[in-house]
Amino acid sequence: MSTLQNDLLLKTLRGEQTSRPPVWMMRQAGRYLPEYIRIREKYSFFERCQTPELACEITLQPVDIVGVDAAILFSDILVVPQAMGLEVQLIEHKGPVLPDPIKSNADFARIRVPDVDETLGYVFDAIRLIKKELNGRVPLIGFAGAPWTLLCYMVQGKGSKTFDEAKAFCYTQPETAHQLLQMITDTTIAYLRQQIHAGADTVQLFDSWGGLLSPDDFAVWSLPYISQIVAAVKDEAPVIVFAKGAWHSLEAMAATGAQGLGIDWCISASMARQFAGDKVTLQGNFDPAKLFAPIPVIEAETRKMLRAFGPGRYIANLGHGILPQVPVDHAKAFVNTVKEFAW
Repeated sequence: MSTLQNDLLLKTLRGEQTSRPPVWMMRQAGRYLPEYIRIREKYSFFERCQTPELACEITLQPVDIVGVDAAILFSDILVVPQAMGLEVQLIEHKGPVLPDPIKSNADFARIRVPDVDETLGYVFDAIRLIKKELNGRVPLIGFAGAPWTLLCYMVQGKGSKTFDEAKAFCYTQPETAHQLLQMITDTTIAYLRQQIHAGADTVQLFDSWGGLLSPDDFAVWSLPYISQIVAAVKDEAPVIVFAKGAWHSLEAMAATGAQGLGIDWCISASMARQFAGDKVTLQGNFDPAKLFAPIPVIEAETRKMLRAFGPGRYIANLGHGILPQVPVDHAKAFVNTVKEFAW
């Protein structure tokens, strides 16, 4: 195991002092990079995920091209429902489709809590390969989808702006919904543990649809399951929780013991810090669409963000994934502005 040459991210998650904040971008491995698009033209989505050599190449691209302080595993949150027994199709430019979603208790005959080594071994193989190829340059972030977000896809069967069918499922069949959430949670704990054992230095939990729930509902349908995962994993590697739009629950998420909390651009740095307290690292929250602005504007806005968060316990990132049409030199301008910044 080579020692890390750049451990800014891990130091920041541990609350240690650094000369500048670390920077990486959600969805940095992928669709805005011409090098990725060339691979995408040759291989289907799941071929890219399930072939360790391809996943490795894609994971390393932003480290080599954009110069970020961390690599994040190239994969997808929907590999977990797939491992649990549901069919998942990913249609380019359209998004995920689960043709046979969960509608009632009877559908549990089709899903299970799998042996993750058997069903997701290709992910762990990819992590081992990535770690070897990174050779200690930067840490590797593993990840999984949070149970509530996975339930949304497993019940709705496709992407949605509101996921009203998934919510209706919870409100009309609460026992069944909790049973499904627990199965996803058990699978995710095993999955993240194995990612860490394979070499992931830290893991992030994505609750992409957490913001669709009211604070009270978030406390019922999302938080208890996130808490279980954090409790099971946080002593093995630092955990970052990113529940997009659920900033109302930052205080409750900080109480899980997660070392980092991601935030989107709809909350100010000072308010996020006030809610989350000072015992947790904040990550975010540049609006990805702002990367379309002229480069001098990107640089000025990035510095403004860094000053707003202030020194210590802060990771510079976007407030959500980078958008496909963002010019690579604009992404670099964001990253370089952070790297040139000193407290």
